[in-house]
This record gives sequence, C-alpha cells and structure tokens, in this order.
Amino acid sequence: MILPSLIIVLIFSYGPMAGVVIAFKKFLPAKGIFSSPWVGWENFEYVMLMPDTMRVMTNTIVIAVMKMVLGLIVPVTAALLLNEVRKAAFRRTFQTLVYLPHFLSWVILSGILIDILSPTSGIVNQALGWFGIEPIYFLGDNHWFRFTIVLSDIWKEFGFGTIVYLAALTGISPTLYEAAEADGAGRLRQIWHISLPGMTPIVVLMAVLSLGNILNAGFDQIFNLYSPQVYESGDIIDTLVYRLGLQQFQYGVATAVGLFKSVISFILISVSYYLAYRLANYRIF
Repeated sequence: MILPSLIIVLIFSYGPMAGVVIAFKKFLPAKGIFSSPWVGWENFEYVMLMPDTMRVMTNTIVIAVMKMVLGLIVPVTAALLLNEVRKAAFRRTFQTLVYLPHFLSWVILSGILIDILSPTSGIVNQALGWFGIEPIYFLGDNHWFRFTIVLSDIWKEFGFGTIVYLAALTGISPTLYEAAEADGAGRLRQIWHISLPGMTPIVVLMAVLSLGNILNAGFDQIFNLYSPQVYESGDIIDTLVYRLGLQQFQYGVATAVGLFKSVISFILISVSYYLAYRLANYRIF
C-alpha cells in the first residue's frame, strides 16, 4: 500500500535533486544540465556580492520570526478563550469560522485582501476615514507591508493551531479544575496554574518544530501580494529565486540561492527535531 506513494516521492521529490548540479554550472538550456560549462563556486560568490542579498535575508528572517511568534501566541490565546465557552453551539460555530480560511489558497485570499485594503475603495480605509485618518496603502507602503503580511497570515492559519491546542486542553483531567475550584481558585487562576502548564509540552513542541521554517516566510502569500514598491521590506529568498530563475533566466544563480536555503533549512530542521526530543520527548519513529 505504501509502494505507490513511495514511487511518487522518489520520482517527484528525490529524482529532481540531481538538478542541484546547476548551482555549480553556467546553465545553458541548449546544452542541457550535464553539458553546460562548470563554474564551481562562481554562482555562490555572485549571490554573496549581490547588493540585495542581505536585505532579502533580513526580510525573510524578520517576517518568518514574526509569523512564528504570533503563530504561537494567537492560537494559544484563542484556545484558552474557547475552552472557557460553555455553549457548545457557539464554540463549534466559532471554530468553523476561524478554521475556514485555512482551506482557501492565497490566490483567492490575495484578491480579497487587495479589495479590502485598497486605499481608495477598500472597506478598511473607508472605516479609518470615519475617524479622520488618512488612507493607508497597506500593500504598497514599506512601513505597513510586513505587518499586513504577518497579520493576514495569522488570520488565515490561527484556526488550525487553535484546534491543536484545544486538543491539548481536552487531555487535562477535569478533577484538577474541580480541586482548584474547591480550593477557591477563580477561572483566571485555573487557567494560569492548570490550563497553561497542561499545554506547555505541546506549545514547546510546536515552537521548536517551527524553527525549521525560519527561512520560509511564505512564497505563495508574498508573491500574490507584493509589488516592486515594497521589495525593500517584502522581498524574500523564494521571491528572489523566482525572479532570478524565471524572469531573468539566471538558472545557475537561482539554483545556488535555492541550494543555500535548502542546506540551512536542513540544519535547522535537524536541530529542531533534536530540541523537540530533548525538551518535549518528541520522536518521529
């Protein structure tokens, strides 16, 4: 039963890895991968000397870290609040509403956000105008673009994280809450001394595992929302690879950037799984 899936993974995931040799060549499509001239580390040196390299690395790390931090705080908070709701119908309805955006692609959501955040006709700027605030170009201003990207990503994905943390809360014994209530502890004290400690292992696990995505700032989202106006604050490694490889036809340089990112990501993933084992006793087998 596993064999068909294994064959697909080998063909589409491991087979194309032979193409990383392009990172060490001046790739010419007419000559093919193996007949193109070998240039060694020249593509990597070119990348390191590019004036945009540091800016792109900084943007990638800053956006990814902001998503990681808020991606833990918001779902944990939402799970704690939902856990206190006693009406099951309201809780299920809220969970469905916040979970729904997770199933929509960024192609669809980007169109929605572009309309909502439009400085001329967007509902957000119209609402701000009621309070005398000048229109804000959320997707065209370097000062606002990162925050818009991070907050829209949290809005899309926090529902999924909420389910994970709610599952952790359901594993806490109800007798602990009963004993705390008998001792006179209010709801806030019960959350602080029972709910949060009970969630700590899964929170630590999710935080540690997210380290492997430190260089993944979200290509689909940014590609559909950014423009040359916000390259200064929104250009990331993946969008740089896209422009170098598919727009400027610098295949060797684009592959070098992608290989560099893959190596760093592999190291971070290995470290994250080691930390997950040490801190949360998490194992993958």
